[in-house]
Amino acid sequence: MGQRKARGLMPGKKERRFGTVRQLASGRYQARYRGPDGVLRSAPGTFVRKRDAEIWLTRAEADMHRGLWADPKAGDVPFLEYAEAWITERPKLRPRTVTLYRSLLVLHLGPTFGSAPLAGITYANVREWRSGRLAAGVGEVTLAKAYRLLQAIMNTAVEDELIRRNPCRIKGAGVERSPERPVASIDQVYAIADEIQPRYRALVLLATFASLRWGELLALRKSDVDLDELTVRVTKAVVEDRGRLTLGSTKSFAGTRVVSIPSVVIPDIRSHIKWFAEAGPSGRMFVGPKGATPRRSNFNRIWQKATKAAGVEGLRLHDLRHTGNTLAAMTGATLRELMERAGHSSSRAALGYLHAVKDRDRAIADGLSALVRSGRSGQGSTKKPVPRRGKRRGTG
Repeated sequence: MGQRKARGLMPGKKERRFGTVRQLASGRYQARYRGPDGVLRSAPGTFVRKRDAEIWLTRAEADMHRGLWADPKAGDVPFLEYAEAWITERPKLRPRTVTLYRSLLVLHLGPTFGSAPLAGITYANVREWRSGRLAAGVGEVTLAKAYRLLQAIMNTAVEDELIRRNPCRIKGAGVERSPERPVASIDQVYAIADEIQPRYRALVLLATFASLRWGELLALRKSDVDLDELTVRVTKAVVEDRGRLTLGSTKSFAGTRVVSIPSVVIPDIRSHIKWFAEAGPSGRMFVGPKGATPRRSNFNRIWQKATKAAGVEGLRLHDLRHTGNTLAAMTGATLRELMERAGHSSSRAALGYLHAVKDRDRAIADGLSALVRSGRSGQGSTKKPVPRRGKRRGTG
């Protein structure tokens, strides 16, 4: 009888066809089974009732038949170890993206999930982590980035069959709800251009009226600017990562583009090339006083001094790009044209861009010139920029 009891059987009962149930000395029941790999495994816990152990075995058997079975030990990998490998296995990530991900791991994910096994992270754990970070004052934008990173890592863990289901299932937790970027007036743009160091005047105007990003501006060569065709060719971007400057690709495939420059700013660009750009056709358009590529931290001090003097404190350099896109829309540009001009589209090939609407892009630039002349002819205002109404759609 003792032998039959140890095997989990009672007189008159048939032996289970999948797994076994036995009663332990404590009186609780243990369920065991052989996995597809032939290894004998036990349920993660014991059961008060024999019936509960049998139900657990029935579910385990069903999972095996449906192909949902996963080695319960596979998910014992510590989260931080797996996350670091996850980043390393993505060589095409931009340096700044890698830096961002590692920062999010160290500051926001690691303290809670670092040593936890992947299989041990539950929906409740993720919910408690998020509410705790919000209570600690972490910004919603930063928290949304951290949540999306956690979700992406756990998605891969599901694909690797280390866990059965992604615990990141909080609706809307990965959506960034940032305040709308401000739009400067034309007079405010020119007020900043007038106050900033002369070597950066053309940078301010191209950031606005050609909708160029900071990294794209720093990567420009004199050969990229065609003063006869009134265009600027964008093919590269300078990336700053942990103090190192590298020349790489644009932010996205669509970032490689040719943008028509409003004729009204051409005199400023001609003057800049004459006095401040590096010598030779391949010379850099924008360099510091000692010939070095400007760093964001150093330029920010120059920028803040200029915006303060212009009476538009709080405006960021990237807001000029947003301003330029808004002004381009005011000329009647279509959504497609705006996406092409700003480098947001993912539907066209590098440098073989927008031949069908090239004349229309020139019309947009001419329209910008007309807006500038109209705006500069009045009294002009240097009031603080007012954010546009409506939901923000992307970070540019």
